[in-house]
Amino acid sequence: MRDVIEIRDLHLRTIIGINDWERKDRQDVLINLRLFTDTRAAGRSDRIDDALNYRTLTKAVIALVEGSRFYLVERLAEEIARLCVVEFGVPEVEVQVEKPGALRFARSVGVRIRRRREDFA
Repeated sequence: MRDVIEIRDLHLRTIIGINDWERKDRQDVLINLRLFTDTRAAGRSDRIDDALNYRTLTKAVIALVEGSRFYLVERLAEEIARLCVVEFGVPEVEVQVEKPGALRFARSVGVRIRRRREDFA
């Protein structure tokens, strides 16, 4: 799949982490998505019905992240990928989740995963 829709620097707040203090207050997370999908039909027709509605997908990601209470960024990334692939039918997705300020002297720490339909069969 050569076509990619990118959602960059989605800045959200959620409960994430293993320490007691991390379980009390929401923390910043930064999310980047690369949605590998075929955009040819939408490019020809100029109709939203032929496109991946990334606005609706982004709203679902926001609801998932802001409502979650995961311990690990790995789990958060996995659930975002599952949402994109299973609920929205994206053939392949790359999800990057960063936790700014999580490590001293580092701007952020995070994970990047890539999932396809068969990963959720």
